[in-house]
Amino acid sequence: MESSEELQFDFAFLGKLVVGIGEVSQITGIAARQIRYWEDKGIIVSLTEEEGKNRRYDYANIKKMLLIKELIDEGYTLDSAAEKIRKRMETIDKALKQLSKPGRSPKQ
Repeated sequence: MESSEELQFDFAFLGKLVVGIGEVSQITGIAARQIRYWEDKGIIVSLTEEEGKNRRYDYANIKKMLLIKELIDEGYTLDSAAEKIRKRMETIDKALKQLSKPGRSPKQ
């Protein structure tokens, strides 16, 4: 059985994590060409602001890519997978905002 320490994330590290498209492709198994296509469709967003610079992605976009890949592997189309992930992220964001409302005590 895993201890709670093993399940914790280093959120400070994840917030600073930025990886180039080649490394993302290697880690995720998603072709760089496919990652660029997903970005062109507006499904993911790179942190690169200048034209011609290597595309770089943060933790949130890498996670989104992995989730979309998983759904595609299960038979979803790209558009339906992206929509499902978008809705899931909205639900999570809404729940986290509810939890962080002012006046809410941590033990509620």
